Amino acid sequence: MTDSKLLQGPIHDVHAELGASFAPFGGWEMPVSYAGTVAEHTAVRTAVGLFDVSHLGKATVRGPGAAEFVNSALTNDLGRIRPGKAQYTLCCTEDGGVTDDLIAYYVSDEELFLVPNAANTAAVVAALRASAPDGIDVTDEHREYAVFAVQGPKSAEVLTALGLPTDMEYMAYTDADWEGHQVRVCRTGYTGEHGYELLPRWADAAPLFRALLDRVRASGGDVAGLGARDTLRTEMGYPLHGHELSPEISPVQARCGWAVGWKKPEFWGKAALEQEKAAGARRILLGLKALDRGVLRQGQTVLRGEDTVGETTSGTFSPTLKIGIALALLDTAAGLEPGDEVEVDVRGRRLRAEVVRPPFVTPHTS
Repeated sequence: MTDSKLLQGPIHDVHAELGASFAPFGGWEMPVSYAGTVAEHTAVRTAVGLFDVSHLGKATVRGPGAAEFVNSALTNDLGRIRPGKAQYTLCCTEDGGVTDDLIAYYVSDEELFLVPNAANTAAVVAALRASAPDGIDVTDEHREYAVFAVQGPKSAEVLTALGLPTDMEYMAYTDADWEGHQVRVCRTGYTGEHGYELLPRWADAAPLFRALLDRVRASGGDVAGLGARDTLRTEMGYPLHGHELSPEISPVQARCGWAVGWKKPEFWGKAALEQEKAAGARRILLGLKALDRGVLRQGQTVLRGEDTVGETTSGTFSPTLKIGIALALLDTAAGLEPGDEVEVDVRGRRLRAEVVRPPFVTPHTS
């Protein structure tokens, strides 16, 4: 997709007004940073940050037996939750690859609200439509709702100041009213901090964002862009589709087996994933902490001695730890364990790194 065809969110002009730098992501023109990624990252870890992630997909599955149908398609077990709760899950192919990872909001037995990744929304919707029985409608609502993430230890303080609800369990949600506008408030996020994601109608996005930003700044935080979102999620070891998950990288390899309802009678890719789990994945996702100075990036070769033992899937400088960190798919045949030392080929220079099990920093989601 050329830059001229990039989609823009409902408050693109607000980001320009705030001095955002932009870059393409998932077919959208996204704000990458404002004051700088490190400052925005630190604001989220120490106070509160506000993200516009309206590029994320939205879709609704409605009709008699909608929850049962979605449960037969996606990996996680909806029987573990109830209306008013949300669940991380995966849409897999029959050979066990991942079309997308997403959040499913359980509205009722006859309605599920799904939030896939921006670039994969059409594929998820198409797959569900192709399998949906008569009477169940799958609606792409990508540009019907905005999504704002308020993340950090002072996130509840921000929402409370605007009269929005905060007293809910992690991965729960409630529908609220803000100045006459309906807003879905969710105890979810992608940073590892206590936080919320708010879904107003697309047309109502700008006034809510401005109100949130005023309160965020009053609480010592600031607006944050895609750069900080990536460093925060990498510190947590959270997967990003196209990096740690893909049609070629299964949930077993990505250590996302916890999001698979192994005891369910069916879901897409069940047989292939059960076979891989039983046989043992040929590669597994682990973390790397740089022992030498340097920044790790995606697509770098991981070595032990002269042997290639894996490849990095994501890498960045950790503003919290002040070192380079990465996620990497490592060959299980190499027998690497947390605490082992490897080397990463950084543009022809070997950088020593320690194998670790993510997260790199302590999460505070509760």
